[in-house]
Amino acid sequence: MKTLRIFIIAILATVSVAKAQTTKAELQVSGLTCSLCAKTTEKSLKALPFVSEIKPDLIRNVYTITFKDGMPLDFSQISKKVKDSGFSVSYFKTTLNFDDIKVADNTFTYAGNTFKLLNADKPLSGPIALTIVDKGFAPNSVTKKHLGKNPEQPSATSPVYHVAI
Repeated sequence: MKTLRIFIIAILATVSVAKAQTTKAELQVSGLTCSLCAKTTEKSLKALPFVSEIKPDLIRNVYTITFKDGMPLDFSQISKKVKDSGFSVSYFKTTLNFDDIKVADNTFTYAGNTFKLLNADKPLSGPIALTIVDKGFAPNSVTKKHLGKNPEQPSATSPVYHVAI
C-alpha cells in the first residue's frame, strides 16, 4: 500500500512538471478606450481554440491568458485577433520552464514554434519570462531597438519569434 502511494505521488509530480512549460501569458493591448472595446477584444481572444480563460485588467489594459493543456499554441493568432479588433499589442509576455528545453545557438523550439533569444548570455533553467519583440507583438520602437531598422517578418508557415528576457 505504501509503495502504491509513493508511485501515485511520483506520477502526479511528473504530470505537474510536464504541464508547467507554459500555461499563461500576459498581453497588454493599446488603443482600448472603453469597457466595450475591452470586452470585444476579450471575446475575440477567447474564441481561439488553445485559450482556456482570459482575465482582463481594465486599469492596465492587460489580459492574463490561460492556455489549454496539450494544445499547440499559435502566438501569431493572438496578435491577429487583437489587430482584427482594431487595436495593437503593447507587449506579450509568456513564461517558459527551461528545465526541459534545449537551447542551441540562442534558438529553441517549443509547442511547434521556433524562438530566437536576443539577450541570453548565460544558460537558462527554471521558469523564465520572455517578451516577444517582433512586429505585431511590441511597439515599433521596441522592435527597432531589438531587431534594427528592417526587422525580418515571421513567415506564415514556420514563424521564428524573437524574444527578450
